[in-house]
Amino acid sequence: MISDVVPAMKTSDTGQTALNWMEIFRVSQLPIVNENDYLGLISDSDIYDLNQPEEPLGNHPLSLPRPSVKGSQHIFEVLALAARHRLTVVPVVGEDNHYRGVITYNEMISGIASFSSVDQPGGIIILKVISRDYSMSRISQIVESNDARILSMHITSNPDSTSLEITLKVNTNDLTSIVKTFERYSYEVTTWVTDDDELDRFYTDRYNLLMKYLNM
Repeated sequence: MISDVVPAMKTSDTGQTALNWMEIFRVSQLPIVNENDYLGLISDSDIYDLNQPEEPLGNHPLSLPRPSVKGSQHIFEVLALAARHRLTVVPVVGEDNHYRGVITYNEMISGIASFSSVDQPGGIIILKVISRDYSMSRISQIVESNDARILSMHITSNPDSTSLEITLKVNTNDLTSIVKTFERYSYEVTTWVTDDDELDRFYTDRYNLLMKYLNM
């Protein structure tokens, strides 16, 4: 996921140089790196606030608290950091704080898509289940009894509710028999989606909700 094209700035580079690169790559921040050491993120607002674009970046105060992740961290941690600081790039460093590159917004989207099996063919089923009745093995058994399998499963809980929302991505678009089986076993099926356009809207809505949650 680490980009090999987004450049790192040096403290001797000017604010205008950084702004030019931000425009080219459509990002709002760039890392500052001297030799291999990651020093922090410069944002376009940092440059505009100083209002001296020809000044070296080393003279610009940085508003961000040197955010970064390690290469071994989970994609959700990357997303959480990006949401918390409203980042368009997330720097990746090694254990020695040596800079390895950045993960861009687009790569974050691709990572979530791969993690959630978004790029795999199939449909979506959303169940509403009372917490005490939740059984992953039972849900899997119902899906597999209809000659299908679960590609990914996500559980959403609300602290003010006793129910869970379970989102299943399955490897088939023929969901009728699976939905009927869930209903026969008294599961509440709130949504099921198979059409490609509907799936695109579904994933967009869910991603926006995830980012809103991570930004809380």
